[in-house]
Amino acid sequence: MAIFLTGSTGYIGAHVAANLLQDHGASLNVLVRARDPQEAELRLWRAMQLHLDFPRFYEYLQTRVRIFRGDLTTSNFGLGRDDYDRLIHTTDSVIHCAASLNRKSEKSCLNVNLRGTLEVLELGMRVQHYHGLRRFSHVSTVAVAGKRQDEVITEDNSIDWNRSDYDPYARTKKFCEHMIRELLPEVPITIFRPSIVLGDSRRPETTQFDMVKAFVFLAGLPVLPFCPSDKVDIVNVDFVADAIATLHQREQTKYDTYHLSSGRESQTFRELTNALAAAQQKRRPVFASVLERPFAGTVNMLSKYKNQVSYGASLMKVFMPYLVWNTVFDNTRISSELGRKPVPFSQYSFPLLKFSRETNFTYRYRDWPAKAGGSAA
Repeated sequence: MAIFLTGSTGYIGAHVAANLLQDHGASLNVLVRARDPQEAELRLWRAMQLHLDFPRFYEYLQTRVRIFRGDLTTSNFGLGRDDYDRLIHTTDSVIHCAASLNRKSEKSCLNVNLRGTLEVLELGMRVQHYHGLRRFSHVSTVAVAGKRQDEVITEDNSIDWNRSDYDPYARTKKFCEHMIRELLPEVPITIFRPSIVLGDSRRPETTQFDMVKAFVFLAGLPVLPFCPSDKVDIVNVDFVADAIATLHQREQTKYDTYHLSSGRESQTFRELTNALAAAQQKRRPVFASVLERPFAGTVNMLSKYKNQVSYGASLMKVFMPYLVWNTVFDNTRISSELGRKPVPFSQYSFPLLKFSRETNFTYRYRDWPAKAGGSAA
């Protein structure tokens, strides 16, 4: 039997897949959108090569990873009857990582996050009917808490249906949590809510650059339009992936919802900028919180144009609310269960910054080896 993992070619999903394969000896059923088996294998290899060399990846592909070519938003994932039945009868638990992170597109969020999650839930209900579903884990977001300011949020007081949401992404993820609880009342569920996931504390390399670009842009400013004592809840992706994989594999968990965050130990803007300035032997930036509104207005205006500047402005427009809400999400539950805390961002931010600048925000993917076996060769 295997874990059905969605989002295996995504940033968090690939980290979770590698963790499950290497540290837990798990078998995986993965859903990959591709035109043919060769493209599916290549997409998975590109996602996993940050974590595995090719011989190990190919060994897992032959022995413990089964690829299903399908689309999250299509009925039965677009699989033929035999493949869909095979997926049902070889799956004993689900980790749903796939999501649209397009915070500007309500259409994309509705289609992928709501319709896609409903398809995954329908699979879970069929698995439960035929032979039982051991656990359903869902990767949500701390943003389900809606618009907040200067607060410490616990898991149980996050969702308030009368509170406005920041964007379509947060709104749809909030409703996904609701659907899971309503449609799988007899199945053990685990809801994981990551905060700002930025970088891997073990290595500078990354394949996900949107948030990094916003971070690098801010790191280069001599004046920052923020309050220096405000906290930013940033968490390393390796902590997030380990939390998801470890708790999913446990027979029982203490709670059904966890903040995967830096929590009360989130660092302030001053702490982060001091660490970066010291690492680069540069002067510390000046903080001018009175410029926050003019800065946001300028970003909003520039994001409307179609050029390179507008792209950066669009990224900043999306992430600005997450930088200025000065709200942290208590992580006592997950830190207690894992017996450790996330790595402070200041300890690995400079290597991430250096790698991103040197590679011009690209990851140099390796091709499928010419002499390797397998259909993607």
